[in-house]
Amino acid sequence: MTRQVKLQIDVACQQMTVLDDQGNILKQYPVSTSRYGTGSEHGSFKTPLGQHCIKEKIGDGEPVNQVFVGRQAIGVLGELDAENLPEDIITSRILRLEGQDKGVNQGGTVDSYQRYIYIHGTDEENKIGTPASHGCIRMRNKDVIELFDLVEPGCPVIIE
Repeated sequence: MTRQVKLQIDVACQQMTVLDDQGNILKQYPVSTSRYGTGSEHGSFKTPLGQHCIKEKIGDGEPVNQVFVGRQAIGVLGELDAENLPEDIITSRILRLEGQDKGVNQGGTVDSYQRYIYIHGTDEENKIGTPASHGCIRMRNKDVIELFDLVEPGCPVIIE
């Protein structure tokens, strides 16, 4: 049985904390949020603030450094032609977020789910701990795989 956890992402510290249902810290991970700052506007490439939840888990059982395009596994990093890959490469696992705050990160032009805001692995692990993403929350590949196994759809995620 998976224990209930919640995730807190501190943009200022570039850190994720995994808490149990009693508020005890289970894990902490360095992350990378948007290089463009925080915000919810469609097309802004900013990291949205507020209450979210994990809506979908994508990539279960895939190898480390599996590359995803359009949420589909296309091959392992290093075996693919780098020239044909997107600028912001998504690797290993995807936790797709859904906003819970109407008008802030849910609905209209601020909808996190429609903006494809994820927690995911990256090929730029050297930038973890500094704002470098295009709006998502990037993690080291080994960390996002570990996190993927700790959470279930519906898991609360607060970005502050």
